[in-house]
Amino acid sequence: MSITGIIFAALIVGGVGLFIGVFLGVAGQKFAVEVDERETKVCDALPGNNCGGCGYVGGARQSQDNRHGYAGCPGLAAAIVKGEAEISACPVGGAPVAEKIGEIMGVAAGEQKRMTAFVKCAGTCGKAKQDYAYTGIEDCVMMAHMQNGGPKSCDYGCCGFGTCVKACPFDAIHIVDGVAVVDKEACKACGKCIKACPKNLIELVPYEAKHLVQCSSKEKGKDVMAVCSTGCIGCRMCQKVCPADAIVVENNLAWIDPEKCTNCGACAEKCPKKIIL
Repeated sequence: MSITGIIFAALIVGGVGLFIGVFLGVAGQKFAVEVDERETKVCDALPGNNCGGCGYVGGARQSQDNRHGYAGCPGLAAAIVKGEAEISACPVGGAPVAEKIGEIMGVAAGEQKRMTAFVKCAGTCGKAKQDYAYTGIEDCVMMAHMQNGGPKSCDYGCCGFGTCVKACPFDAIHIVDGVAVVDKEACKACGKCIKACPKNLIELVPYEAKHLVQCSSKEKGKDVMAVCSTGCIGCRMCQKVCPADAIVVENNLAWIDPEKCTNCGACAEKCPKKIIL
């Protein structure tokens, strides 16, 4: 090929490249989507953990069944700016972050109550009976499909295989003596452990709550005692001694209303099974 041909080819390639560059530049300006600067500021104010505790995944509200995907602080930021989410929607950031976002959005954050995860089971290895010895893959979700829902005799008890531990991005939950235990100080109330537990044993409770029922069994007292030495037997003794009318017993299980509870401790003292913290 001659020098002239090479130069000609180079000019054509360069010209095409220049045309495409100009075209893309003009198109980028013409079709650019404007981003509210508040969205950027709100996103910067969020912790950036992308844990999904707020329920926003990939910029959209996470459905109850959609438990996977890339959690996005940007998605929550966009929702807050659009008015689709509360400024206090980030459970990890809590009150400090809500206050910062409130300043950006020009609204009052209001009082924020710190929450923490709580496992409704105290059936440790020495207290809960086992139907058989299991030596397979340690995964709580898999246990739900095993014989009797796992080796533990109590159908409502913690499997103790740590699926919640793997799901926690803050190292705030650990398996202790066969039962998941939450570190209140490390917990950010993101809710990932709640979604991971196949037996729905974990819930969010106020950080200040001192007295909670560590059981989720709905069996009658006799059946509970047959499989666990510490489970709630639905005797209603805690309900009878509560001066604040904060305890109800439904389906053989006591529940303490944290909004009514005064933390007097009468229920914990009276409980014959010592299942109340």
